[in-house]
Amino acid sequence: MSSSSISKPAAPADTAIRTLALTKSYGAPSAPVHALRGIDLEIQRGERVALLGKSGSGKSTLLNVLGGLDRPTSGLVEVAGRNLGGLSADLLASHRLKTVGIIFQSFNLIPSRTVLQNVELPMVFAGRTPQDRRGAARHALETVGLAERLAHRPSELSGGEHQRAAIARALVNHPEILLADEPTGNLDSATSDEIVALLLDHIEAHGTTLVLVTHDEELAQRCTRRIVRLKDGHLAT
Repeated sequence: MSSSSISKPAAPADTAIRTLALTKSYGAPSAPVHALRGIDLEIQRGERVALLGKSGSGKSTLLNVLGGLDRPTSGLVEVAGRNLGGLSADLLASHRLKTVGIIFQSFNLIPSRTVLQNVELPMVFAGRTPQDRRGAARHALETVGLAERLAHRPSELSGGEHQRAAIARALVNHPEILLADEPTGNLDSATSDEIVALLLDHIEAHGTTLVLVTHDEELAQRCTRRIVRLKDGHLAT
């Protein structure tokens, strides 16, 4: 079933994310791997939601679809009022730049660039002027406690500093929606607490919608107000 064949009543104005009968499969048609199996989900603007499940449950795949990194196989996925399944590659890139901020567990910083340049990069693609993006990147890095690391490269940072830089990069364009995939998964407990505090401070200050992927029940309880559980590509009941 394609997204165009689904009955799609208009979502309420305060809906940030909506999926209907959403599926995502990988691999050859003769032997597909079904990562998402008919997900119906609604998240309101400003809501903080955790996607909780074991490895292979489909939670990271769902996050990638919401972020426009993967296209759905079938069904509807609307983010900030836009049907992502119908967007061109250029519009999906714009969605990732302006609507959502994505924090990856693996950080994904570019080794050859300084911390400041890494945080500037989304603003380069967004067309912001060099002076504007440099000032915004400096401010974002100061906010996450990296004012003394602007000229450092990723190889010169600790794990916690890597994640702080990744958070600054995700937030520098002031996204409506923050998608965080195991943002503290590679960090010790003390650094994890600092990262969580940074995220929550920003979300509270800006009314940002948060979708947090984790397998950590305690982290989900601390950071979010609603937990959505996935199992084998389904929403668990």
